[in-house]
Amino acid sequence: MEGGGTLSEVHQSAKKLLLKCSDDVARLERLEHSTSTSAAIDSDLSFAVKKDINQIQSLCVEMDRLWRSVASKPQRDLWKRKVEQIAEEAESLKQSLDKYNSRIQKRTREANDRAELLRRVNGGSDHVLRIFDDDAQAMHSVRNSARELENANALGEAILSSIHGQRERLKSAQRKALDVLNTVGISNRVLRLIERRNRVDQWIKYAGMLLTVVFVLAIVLWRR
Repeated sequence: MEGGGTLSEVHQSAKKLLLKCSDDVARLERLEHSTSTSAAIDSDLSFAVKKDINQIQSLCVEMDRLWRSVASKPQRDLWKRKVEQIAEEAESLKQSLDKYNSRIQKRTREANDRAELLRRVNGGSDHVLRIFDDDAQAMHSVRNSARELENANALGEAILSSIHGQRERLKSAQRKALDVLNTVGISNRVLRLIERRNRVDQWIKYAGMLLTVVFVLAIVLWRR
């Protein structure tokens, strides 16, 4: 697919290629574990995916040139984010493809080494094959153990996250309890102050009444 056209057209072309590459990479990863798959099919598909990714990156270069010529700044910012997103996804697919090719090359080298070793061995081929079978079973066991460890690690992280959440809730409850206790303490002090004020008011009232009686009696006696 050739570059050119408007920014929107180039963007649509890149998006279509990106979806196609994503499906092809997923297909490669599925075929990797299929013993009935032809190596030639894997190789052709891998080459096609690499070619498409290169095309997407070329389109990103073209879009990077086009969005800079957009007059509106908000539109420029929007297109910049879109182009960066496609470029990041293309780079991620490229890394996945590189990892796939690395695994295939490693397997090919191992297969060639095994075949070379078998050719060098004179006699005892059954014994050698059993050794390779044992190695394959051991590798399978190691992979299973690694998966179990990953599952156990994930479970441990989930438990730690749950404990952390419970600890935060307990801290919140503790703070609320302290607030309630502080409020109760303040209320008790206020009640004691009110009671003391009431007693003082009563003494003032009684003293006033006594002074009034004394004053009246003094006036009566003075007039006599």
